[in-house]
Amino acid sequence: MVRACLIILTLTGPAFLAAAADSTASLIETIRKVSDKGQGHKAAVAAASQLSQSPPAELPSLLKAMNDAGPLARNWLRGAFETVAARSVNDSAFPKAELIAFFNDHGNNPAIRRLAFEWIAKADPAFAGKTIPESLADPSSEMRRDAVAHFIALAKDLAAKDDKDAARTAWEKALSGASDDDQLKLISKTLKETYDQEVNLIQHNGLIVDWRLIGPFDNKGKKGFDVAYPPEKEVDFSKTYPAEFEGMTNELKWTKLTGENPEGLFDIAKLTAPHKGAITYAAHEFLSDRDQPVEFRFATPNAWKLWLNGELLFGREEYHRGMFYDMYQVRGRLKTGKNLILLKVLQNEQKEDWAQAWTFQFRACDLAGRALRPAGNTASLDSSTK
Repeated sequence: MVRACLIILTLTGPAFLAAAADSTASLIETIRKVSDKGQGHKAAVAAASQLSQSPPAELPSLLKAMNDAGPLARNWLRGAFETVAARSVNDSAFPKAELIAFFNDHGNNPAIRRLAFEWIAKADPAFAGKTIPESLADPSSEMRRDAVAHFIALAKDLAAKDDKDAARTAWEKALSGASDDDQLKLISKTLKETYDQEVNLIQHNGLIVDWRLIGPFDNKGKKGFDVAYPPEKEVDFSKTYPAEFEGMTNELKWTKLTGENPEGLFDIAKLTAPHKGAITYAAHEFLSDRDQPVEFRFATPNAWKLWLNGELLFGREEYHRGMFYDMYQVRGRLKTGKNLILLKVLQNEQKEDWAQAWTFQFRACDLAGRALRPAGNTASLDSSTK
């Protein structure tokens, strides 16, 4: 008996726990080395299998490791986390307090915070019931969606009880956290029809509808995607540029235009001309009160390239494969002061009715999809950027 106790003490003492922590850290590091192309995959499989046998006390370490892991590594770590969590969620050893601390730290990755929340909720449903209504401004879009759904359900319940004023308050609370298209449309429709209250979706979503355009440049035969026309070399709103298009030489200049669609659609074909095999560049100057990350969320059925302050962020050469809200999400970094957003929108020569759209919808957001407001009126900016 004495010998058995000594063995137990040895296996649960500080030295053993330190060794276990070192082992966990080593296994996590092995998984984090997996490249996006799968290099290190075999070692990661073995490491994930060992991590899946970890004690519940290692769950916070696995969450932290997922914060900035690559996509493949995150999947492996998540699998190990969920295996350990499923095995221990109903045990006293489940580290609920540590997971709550992780969730409450908004500096952690929103998607990983959400994963922590889901397992905390399984261990303590009352925590979920209290937390969701408080999450209208949470950095996690999933938490905000659940919070908005909560207030929508509350509003419907209050309306059914004929408490219109309380229902209206609940609808307005739902609106304050809403960023998903389906929820926004339901809320704005209800506020309009029931309370004659208009919702400015452009302002609410941070949609940009005032742009300077220059075009058309040639895209016959879809050859213009990789051609660097003058706006890709300099943006000078005071200059004009000769450009060949459909056998004619046009002297092109930048023109200020404002879209009037209430959902922020900027219809190039309607605002200029329905050219085919053409390219238009759209420029917007966004004022930021600080250096900060930005996520541009936009939609277009046309091919496109996007620059921020002269840096090419991304592009996609694809035409008329559909269009939906927040179709593309591209991240960049705003500097303090004026930031030049340049979007190249390419139209091809398809003749079908469904291939005539030459349009886009564009908004600036924080990394959680909440609208970023400009620091001032960009209309007062009329300078050139080279």
